Amino acid sequence: MTGIDDLRTDAAASRPLGALYAGNARSVMLRGWQATRSTNWLVVVSGFFEPIFYLLSMGLGLGALVGTITTESGQEVPYAAFIAPALLAVAAMNGAIYDSTWNVFFKMQFAKLYEGMLSTSLGPLDVALGEISLALLRGALYATGFMVVMQVLGLNLSWWALLALPAVLLIAFGFASVGMAVTSFMKTFQQMDWINFLLLPMFLFSATFYPLSVYPQPIQYVIQVLPLWHGIELVRGLTTGQVDVGMLWHVLYYLVMILLGLVFTTRRLRALFLD
Repeated sequence: MTGIDDLRTDAAASRPLGALYAGNARSVMLRGWQATRSTNWLVVVSGFFEPIFYLLSMGLGLGALVGTITTESGQEVPYAAFIAPALLAVAAMNGAIYDSTWNVFFKMQFAKLYEGMLSTSLGPLDVALGEISLALLRGALYATGFMVVMQVLGLNLSWWALLALPAVLLIAFGFASVGMAVTSFMKTFQQMDWINFLLLPMFLFSATFYPLSVYPQPIQYVIQVLPLWHGIELVRGLTTGQVDVGMLWHVLYYLVMILLGLVFTTRRLRALFLD
């Protein structure tokens, strides 16, 4: 073992989590943000406008024909106010998923960036938290902009909507954690296409555009397992003022997603680059 390796080992042993965490995830996130600003800004901007186009076409265009819609709790709301919180959750999911899947895949398989990072004092948990924080930041930017649009259009029907932003951050954190964990197992572009294959039906059938009650009962059970449905129900309840204790189940769902995603990502990075 070289002298540098000895120093790294001693430094790792002196940290509470050993070689897993150096307490410097911020540097990983800042490096990713600077790279995104310089090379991927157009992709970021396009991702911001996508849900707005959906809202204008479906919520305001089709909404003029649909009128009001009855939610699961029996409240009647304008169709635009029904789908807007769903699109808000989708915006957070898309922003988090893009950074935690395709960006991570490129850095892992082609740029070999993580090998360089883990040859320093950084540990796999630093890399995982840094990349997930970058995805979380992107999801937050999408969600904040979309919430401003909702407010301008009068689609936030309750003061509870102020809590929608923390809820959206929770959603982005959950998807980013699981997205990076899944991506760490991907080897080819063909395998990465499965992510989009799974996201599209989840976007269409998670009670995004229609109430859950329009589906047959067996299909409803399947939809209620999907993570996006929990996010949509959480945000929709806040923006429409339909708040109850049952919403804590949606929060718990995402807390479990975050925990599992962080654990699996950290273990996978350690297995790939340190063991």
